[in-house]
This record gives sequence, structure tokens and C-alpha cells, in this order.
Amino acid sequence: MALFADFYDYGAVEHVPQEADAAEARGAVAGKARWLVAGGGALVVVAVLAYWLGGGGGNGERAAPGPSATPTPSATLTVPDVFERVGPSVVVIQAGRSLGTGVIAAEDGTILTAHHVVKGAKDVTVTFADGTKAKAAVATANPKLDVATLKPAKLPEIVVPATLGGGVAVGAPVVAIGNPLGLTYSVSTGVVSGLDRTTEESDLSGLIQFDASVNPGSSGGPLLDARGLVVGIVISIADPGGDEAFAGIAFAVPIGLALGGGEGDGPPGDGPQI
Repeated sequence: MALFADFYDYGAVEHVPQEADAAEARGAVAGKARWLVAGGGALVVVAVLAYWLGGGGGNGERAAPGPSATPTPSATLTVPDVFERVGPSVVVIQAGRSLGTGVIAAEDGTILTAHHVVKGAKDVTVTFADGTKAKAAVATANPKLDVATLKPAKLPEIVVPATLGGGVAVGAPVVAIGNPLGLTYSVSTGVVSGLDRTTEESDLSGLIQFDASVNPGSSGGPLLDARGLVVGIVISIADPGGDEAFAGIAFAVPIGLALGGGEGDGPPGDGPQI
């Protein structure tokens, strides 16, 4: 971590929800929460690292396995199998000074990510798992749900969309793939800790709470079930200490909500734009 600490700017976008009243605590977030967008100090490091690893450099290691045919998951997989299946669908997003993650959601290369990763950015670049880099434009945005889609100007030779869908249950295993602190294509595991959670400051509700480790740079990445299905889009962590350290509580927008509308849409009772 010393190498990244020397170059990394932890300029995360954040929101600070308040402690919920005991009678209304179901689903409420206590303490601070932070959006998982990494700062721009990692621009050179991450851009080079993503291309180098994605292209197969660095002692023969790759950032993600080579693209394969679009999967049709039907059985429980091991974590390495989940990564092998979904890794080629994950992208690195550099939006101005922000670093985030995205996941290919359709055959035409449409990328699903968190809205706050690309919010206000004039220059968005995506790096695919095979090292292909392309400029991207925001195609749709839903600030109230903190989700957006991107259209890349160029696609890799083989496009591998992830399989979206599936439900979750408390205690079910989940896998997160993302680019925390610029460490591209990192995998973490955990369980669903709770459902229908709410972050009060932004009034986001219906969120999946999970305990797989995520950090700045993970935002917009896929939350996957044991079959490799994208069940959510990672958006934030609880940060009671205000130090951007993972406290074992993270949140994702359920994939059904994430796919539910375009700009300005959102469930009743949504708060101000984030």
C-alpha cells in the first residue's frame, strides 16, 4: 500500500447521514457514510496500471481473465469462478479527478455505474479488462438512485456483458469486484447483512447492506451473488470515524432499481440529488 499511498489523493465525494431514532432504526444508517469515488491523484498510476495489467504485462499477470462467451449462470460457483466469469465485464472509470468502477450491462457495450462517479465530469475514460481504452459519454443518469449508464466510443474486440438479475437474502454470500484505492480488479467476499436500508441524508432507500470490503474507487462496481449474477451496484460505505476506513458496512443499489429509470426518475420520497 505504500506505493499507492505516495500517489493517491483520497478526494472522495461524501455524504453524512444522521443516526436514526431507535423506533425507526430499521434500515437506517448510523454515522457518516462515504461515496466510494477515489481522487484524481491516481490518474497516472491507475491509467498505466489498468492498461499494463489488462494487457497481460507485469510478470505475466493480468487484471482480469480473457473475455469469453456470455455466461448463463445456473449453479453456485466458487469465488474464483465468479471472478473468471464476471471479471471481463468490469471496467475502470476515470472521470476527471474521480476513479470508479463500472460493469458492462449489454451487448452494445453500455456500462452501468454509480452516478456520483461521473457527475459533472467533462472527460470520462473507460479501460476494459483487455486493456482497451475509450472515451465515454453519459447516456442516462438517475441522480436520485445514484446510477448512470455510459456509452463508450470504442469497444474491445470481444464484448462480455455481465448477467443482470437475481434476488438476495440476508446471510446470502456476495462478491464485489472493483478498483479500490486504484488496485484494479480487486475481489472481496462477504454476505448480505441487511435489506431495504436507507441512507438518511440522501434519502436513498431500498439498499442492500453487505460486508464485503469496498473502498474509494469501488463505486459503480458490481455486487454479485453466488451464481455470478449482478444483484446490485456498489455506491457507498458507512464511515463512522470519518477516516474513509471500511467499517464492515457497505451499500448497493439493487439491480432492479438500478435498471428502473432514466434521468429524474426515482421512487416516491427520494431526497435531493446527490
